[in-house]
Amino acid sequence: MRATAAVLLVLCLLVISHAWDCQTVVYIKNLMQIDAGLRQVVATDTSQIPYYLVGDKWISLLGSLKNITVGPAGLWSVNKADSIYKYVADNWVQAAGSLKQVDAGGNQFVVGANINDTPYCLTSSATVGYKGPGSPLRWTGLPGAVKYYSCGPFGCWAVNKNDDIYLMSLNQDCQNKGWSHIDGKLSMIEVATDGSVFGVNSAGSVYTRDSITASKPEGTGWSNIPMRMIMKRVTYDLGRLWVFSNSGFTMVCTH
Repeated sequence: MRATAAVLLVLCLLVISHAWDCQTVVYIKNLMQIDAGLRQVVATDTSQIPYYLVGDKWISLLGSLKNITVGPAGLWSVNKADSIYKYVADNWVQAAGSLKQVDAGGNQFVVGANINDTPYCLTSSATVGYKGPGSPLRWTGLPGAVKYYSCGPFGCWAVNKNDDIYLMSLNQDCQNKGWSHIDGKLSMIEVATDGSVFGVNSAGSVYTRDSITASKPEGTGWSNIPMRMIMKRVTYDLGRLWVFSNSGFTMVCTH
């Protein structure tokens, strides 16, 4: 009976409309967070073990981490104490500051939010040049309050504690003109290195922002990507949408 139910569940997971073809990722489960960028995919599981995808194999990395990100700014992470790390020469090197979430998807700059939902930015010169405690490092505080923050080539997107959505234009020196409110509600949001935006709402539904371009970074509206179960996190890179559910299933979808 259990085997039959499991087969039916997998079949339901694979039946995704709107031309998205999703396959279950069988070699990793119980993820807590996942991030994709520049042909790389990283993740952490509920035991706070970090992973790096090589081909179709998930390779565990050193450390105990709750959040990990990869992109033009390199490979960065934070642990359960909110300590910040950059991956340098096959080792995690601690950086100054304290963040609960970090994102490396900007144009060689890093952003994140601390325990008080204060957003921060690290300039590209500081990000790229950081090799260890002797390197200069100064985080720039940004306006507003956000719980989740992600950047791409056309701007940075964030959500606050009320699931309100915001967009900010941010350059390599962390200069900005503040946040613009975007319609809709999402509990988390991710920006891909091609500028695509995906998110998950509090009900576990997955959405993508339509028609984002350099001249119209806010896009035109949200489109639902139907899933057959409640989803928790999402990330996208090079035509592959990675999602995982509250029940521990991870899937990769192509359009």
